[in-house]
Amino acid sequence: MTLSIIMPVLDEAAGIEAALRALSPTRARGVELIVVDGGSHDGTPGLARPLADRVLTAARGRALQMNAGAAAARGDVFLFLHADTQLPADADRLVLDGLSRSGRVWGRFDIRIDGGGLLRVVAMMMNTRSRLTGIATGDQAMFATRAAFDAVGGFPPIALMEDLALSARLKRMGRPLALGARATTSPRRWREHGTLRTILKMWRLRLGFFLGADPEKLARLYGYRY
Repeated sequence: MTLSIIMPVLDEAAGIEAALRALSPTRARGVELIVVDGGSHDGTPGLARPLADRVLTAARGRALQMNAGAAAARGDVFLFLHADTQLPADADRLVLDGLSRSGRVWGRFDIRIDGGGLLRVVAMMMNTRSRLTGIATGDQAMFATRAAFDAVGGFPPIALMEDLALSARLKRMGRPLALGARATTSPRRWREHGTLRTILKMWRLRLGFFLGADPEKLARLYGYRY
């Protein structure tokens, strides 16, 4: 199997070059890297172009951008990576070998938040919750075979919680492959709004989503720029 990494971006000029350079060894092993821009105004696509195999433009919205990337990808397996999340060094091998050996069709990594204190507890809770429920979040670098992704219709075109919705769809095909290797994500979301406040807000938003609230309204409540 071959792997394509798909990264949705929006105004990530401050960190996009470092994020893509970290993936250079993975590209050298033959992994395809696709960046999908949602209408940046800070020159993100130009900075990304020398460091990716393809840079695409799509309608703004993380779900729409990731679906566009998947439609253009050549790999047998898609890995969806946020711009502020860094994969473990051998992520491509872990994904492809893990899927091949387990017979599963999708999965995710455990997560580490780049910070100490309460953020360690947050990451532990996220990993534990994911193992118990079989639901993954975008921060955990979700991946799926092309066949499984196409079979469930990709990400639903919603403004927020597209990762939870895709997890629920894929879970009908089997539980995820839970890789213990940790992807490291930025603490910027928690630091910007306060760790405890962000935790409480995310619990509220997830509860609203599972109770059928409109994702557009939830996105506005969150102040989500996508």
